Amino acid sequence: MIILHSFWLSLATYRVRIALNLKRVAFEERPHDLSQGHQHSVAFRSVNPAGAVPALEGATPEPLTQSLAILEWLEETHPTPALLPADAAGRAKVRALFLLTAADTHPLVVPRVRAQLKQRFGVEDAAGVEWAAHWFREGLAAYEALLAPGATRCHAEKLSIADLALASHLIGAARFGVSLEDYPRVANVGASLMAIPEVAAAHPDLQIDAPGRLLN
Repeated sequence: MIILHSFWLSLATYRVRIALNLKRVAFEERPHDLSQGHQHSVAFRSVNPAGAVPALEGATPEPLTQSLAILEWLEETHPTPALLPADAAGRAKVRALFLLTAADTHPLVVPRVRAQLKQRFGVEDAAGVEWAAHWFREGLAAYEALLAPGATRCHAEKLSIADLALASHLIGAARFGVSLEDYPRVANVGASLMAIPEVAAAHPDLQIDAPGRLLN
């Protein structure tokens, strides 16, 4: 059985969860409360010494970590539906769009970075929120410039890992109160993506460890 180590708030895990849903890969989700420091336990560090999610365990000799690496593995081992274009230029474009979120934005706004800003540099909570919102807006502006007018997908009107990244970017931006008013192309693609059942089902707020679900 494939185990997806996760935390409901994790945008990186959201990207992987979407791909697992789309490719109809059976998996068991094992949530860890990163807000309570569970990632520092010996048991979790044996899965991922970096203390981060997602981690995919049970499909390979060693657990897989990092959302892009997991997505690339899924693409090679479960190629249908394809989430990378058939041509080299298209694959490069899609990976670049993916990294706008996964490399250029997400690492700057994760909770452990915001915690360091507060603890070591005295950044107030409100300033921390604006810090995150700024980087989400920067990413949205880049997507807006790169997306085609009227597009419903990030590249060539075909679902790809770039769309998974954009979906996670939109959820993160919404958490920090970022409006999409200035990003109509992004908003159009985002609305189309969120209408896909596998994308909707993977939404962080619907996961078993999300606060609303824990009360049920």
